[in-house]
Amino acid sequence: MSGAVPKVVAVTGAAGYLGSRLVRRLAAEPQVERVFATDARPPPYELDKVVYYEQDLLDPLADAFAEHKVKALAHLAFVIRQQRSRGASHRVNVDGADHVLAAAAQAGVERVVHLSSSTVYGAQPGNPAELDEEAPARPSASFHYAWDKREAERAFEDYARERPDAAASILRCCIVMGPSARNSITQALSKPVLVGVRNADPPIQFVHEDDLMEVLWRFIAEPHPGVFNVAAPGAVRWSEVGRMARRRIAWLPSWAAYGLTDLAWLLRLQRDAPSAGLDYVRWPWAVSAAKLERELGHVFRYDARQALEAWLTARR
Repeated sequence: MSGAVPKVVAVTGAAGYLGSRLVRRLAAEPQVERVFATDARPPPYELDKVVYYEQDLLDPLADAFAEHKVKALAHLAFVIRQQRSRGASHRVNVDGADHVLAAAAQAGVERVVHLSSSTVYGAQPGNPAELDEEAPARPSASFHYAWDKREAERAFEDYARERPDAAASILRCCIVMGPSARNSITQALSKPVLVGVRNADPPIQFVHEDDLMEVLWRFIAEPHPGVFNVAAPGAVRWSEVGRMARRRIAWLPSWAAYGLTDLAWLLRLQRDAPSAGLDYVRWPWAVSAAKLERELGHVFRYDARQALEAWLTARR
């Protein structure tokens, strides 16, 4: 397992919110000679060190990886919004991960990093105050985002088992915020009313986009195999998220919150997700980032509240 900084790094999902930020960060690194960026969408940037492949995630990649001598891969391509057709997201999220890793194996990529999610632990009533990396992953099959993140993780685990000389890293990241954040939480906070489950007010974790870019760079630049939680210090309870965003929360009994959400999904009155997503504003699912801080010595620049406030300030 080589410890050298890779000269050529591939990024999937390179036109997305996080992917485009990572490509720019890598292009600014003097030790990186080339960034191999790929996405089904046109590139939102033009950078001298970036070679961009506008193609489907399941299109051939192995020859291109080999041609450009890709040595590290950051896999960020993912369908976030819940689709009504299960096959549409599974094709990109799960089949896509398998396909990209098969290409990486064929091309001899030495370092692979998967941006997963702390939602894979599942929001459960019996969860401890903080979940470490040894806690079981128990996502709900009804919440496709978390379920597919866990299924994609399995592909990276297989990659690690089959190639002991390669470094495979899985980053279970909490909600990313910052001035340019775009995700399901920012969409929810843009609505006039939020939904809460009565008698439930779990802590919600956030990490600033700049901190995440630094973490991703460390895992690309150095071999740190294994699973790592990524979450800034502190948390903000759901009720306080509403107050900070100046949004009213409709606190509903669980039967009403879940029933109305599923009905609205069924009738296509909302397109966010069915009721499984409410688990994450009802039950605890906070994680511990002690392993990341201990093994990499990473110090977060922003805590959870500051990360959320950065987006709120930019939005206002």
